[in-house]
Amino acid sequence: MAATLKLLKPLGNRVFCSPFAYSATQSVAYWNVGSYTRHRGQDPPEHSNLCHPAKKVENICSTSSSQRILTTSSALLGLEFSRASASKASTWKLGSPRAMKVDEEDIEVFDSFEDPRVFLQLRPEYQLHSYNKSEPCQPLSVSEGELILHKVTVYQDNLQPKIIADYFCKLSSMPAEQHPVLLSSAKFALLCQLSVKNIQLFDTLDLINILKAFVSLGIPHSHAMLDVYETRFCHKVWDMSLDQLLMVADLWRYLGRRVPRFLKIFFSYLNLHWNDLSLSQLIHLIYIIGESRQVPQDLMQKLESLILKYIDFINIEEAGAICLGFFKSSSGLSEFVMRKIGDLVCADMQHLSSYALVNILKMFRFTHVDHVNFMKQFGQIAPQRIPSLGVQGVMHLTLACSALRFLDEGVMNAVAASLPPRVSYCRSKDVAKFLWSFGTLNYKPPNAEEFYSSLINEIHRKMPEFNHYPEHLLTCLLGLAFSEYFPIELINFALSPGFVRLARERTKFELTKELYTLDGSVGIECPDYRGNRLSSYLQQEGSEILWNAARKDMCSKPEFLEALFLLETMLGGPQYIKHHMILPHTRSSDLEVRLDVNMKALPFNREAIPSEDLLAKLRLKHVGISLTDDLMHQLLKGKSGGHLQGKIESETGQHPMELEKKAAMPSEASLYNVADGLGAMEMAGQCPPACMQAPQVKLAIQLTNKNQYCYGSRDLLGLHNMKRRQLNRLGYRVVELSHWEWLPLLKRTRFEKLAFLHEKVFTSAL
Repeated sequence: MAATLKLLKPLGNRVFCSPFAYSATQSVAYWNVGSYTRHRGQDPPEHSNLCHPAKKVENICSTSSSQRILTTSSALLGLEFSRASASKASTWKLGSPRAMKVDEEDIEVFDSFEDPRVFLQLRPEYQLHSYNKSEPCQPLSVSEGELILHKVTVYQDNLQPKIIADYFCKLSSMPAEQHPVLLSSAKFALLCQLSVKNIQLFDTLDLINILKAFVSLGIPHSHAMLDVYETRFCHKVWDMSLDQLLMVADLWRYLGRRVPRFLKIFFSYLNLHWNDLSLSQLIHLIYIIGESRQVPQDLMQKLESLILKYIDFINIEEAGAICLGFFKSSSGLSEFVMRKIGDLVCADMQHLSSYALVNILKMFRFTHVDHVNFMKQFGQIAPQRIPSLGVQGVMHLTLACSALRFLDEGVMNAVAASLPPRVSYCRSKDVAKFLWSFGTLNYKPPNAEEFYSSLINEIHRKMPEFNHYPEHLLTCLLGLAFSEYFPIELINFALSPGFVRLARERTKFELTKELYTLDGSVGIECPDYRGNRLSSYLQQEGSEILWNAARKDMCSKPEFLEALFLLETMLGGPQYIKHHMILPHTRSSDLEVRLDVNMKALPFNREAIPSEDLLAKLRLKHVGISLTDDLMHQLLKGKSGGHLQGKIESETGQHPMELEKKAAMPSEASLYNVADGLGAMEMAGQCPPACMQAPQVKLAIQLTNKNQYCYGSRDLLGLHNMKRRQLNRLGYRVVELSHWEWLPLLKRTRFEKLAFLHEKVFTSAL
């Protein structure tokens, strides 16, 4: 309650951003703009916070005048708002006086229109093709506005298109507090009707000026009149210049209206004229593409080549705009370009705004490019900036670190220290990503108890929200499991039949693997847990999904196949080793070996032992040779030994002596296999009692790769660390064939490789 009251405290000229309902009753005329209300913008945040008090957003059209607050419902209708996601201070230079004095509420204020557009202030060329709301204009008094509206009524049948366009421009210069009155006026509705009636007669400049007026007046993006204007602009695309096209796209963006038809034609135009784009046009275009979230990928490849063309002239804020545009449109940048951008930013990272820094990290995360110098400098400046960043900005920084496997304790400690006091500002997604990031990096900060308790408490407060976004709850619980936290009540809820059904039906994500990983971990690490568990059917389904992926992955790696072959050779055959998932829910496979009390390998892999039918056939082939007089004559002469042996080898693929030994093996070998659950009766018929003993040592041999460790270190990531922890709980000894040891050995002799494997297997068992 205290947090709620604190958030609800009025703050100067800021207003609450609450959605506006669409007005069903329209008592004026159809074209009465004032009767059209709408939600703020058509690009909503990734989700709304259903159990969080409304966040404050900055009234970007208001002044300090208290009367301006009353105009919010109409003057701001054309603007998109999202929840606090980065610091307003992010666009300030580090160390500026204002940046050092922001309070907690200011930190969480984010203007989703102005913050991404800061780069437009850095070159005068941007003014040619972008909308500037602060552009000076001749103010129009209320009486002059009334006179214009009166003329519209009197001369409506004789107004020329130029006059209509001019009237819109003049009326948009009226004081902002008069805009709601104007938009609800029947006379203004008549002017809108006249503009639609004469739309074919407007030239390009008139259309653009009218669109600017719509932005200034805050015309609702849902107004039917705008459909007509979008259609007209679609027809005019091929007659406009690049500057005009960018201006129109920017105005639609400011209106908060999606215009897919216009953009589709615009992008077709650009496919022919992309090489004519100037530097400022290129950056602005990438921004527009990112905000619209739609673009042909072949065009993005062309724009990437232009980025390389201009790379030496791009400033660091523009680099942030490029990364944000490509990230929002789900378009990748090549490793070469990302390294160029990283080099560019590293030259002056101290002066990079925090907002741009977050966007560049998003793109490094998206492309998985490891720029060592960039991450090193980031580790130096981030701890100072994190306290002045909004929680969503901090979340993106933390998530980028985990995606890039970059563990910097200074960064993580700064995140952990700054989060508990303002955890109430987190969305469910933010809580999930924080827990996932710390769990993935397998790092517990100095204030771990406070950090985790605050986030777990926030999960409880946001339970209604997780019903709408079940994937976030599972992300939270898996991140906690990596870090050895198992909140029983939350796990019981997540594994309940109702939530499992919800998670599988009401989300765009396939969550069976996540449910299975959580369920399997709870089964091993929480022996006293008596709550809900996954059904056997879902456990089987999850196991099959993960095994198919793991087997395909491992069997495509030559280094793994060679290790498997050499281990089989060293141990005596495939029956002494088994490639499978000892813990299927941990998503990776192992090579299992079992040793008896004498440290000798047990032939436990039942699947690799020949069946009785095959053994009988092999024995018949071996002993079914008739000793005729001719054969005895040949044997006595010593001429047929090689032929006979070759015949047997060619038919069985093995040397006769080896064949005889293997034929006898099933009656002598132990087939003990706990995983298969073989009964004593079944096993007694295949091996003598001496071999029925349980193995003394169970080995889980793992061939690791660099992606299982934090970048540049030998510290395991959370999932793989959790797997080893659980294997140890089940009595397995983990034998690691690390990539830094095994890969260099692949170029060495067979003897050296066998010696290495022998030492690993038998020394680790002692």
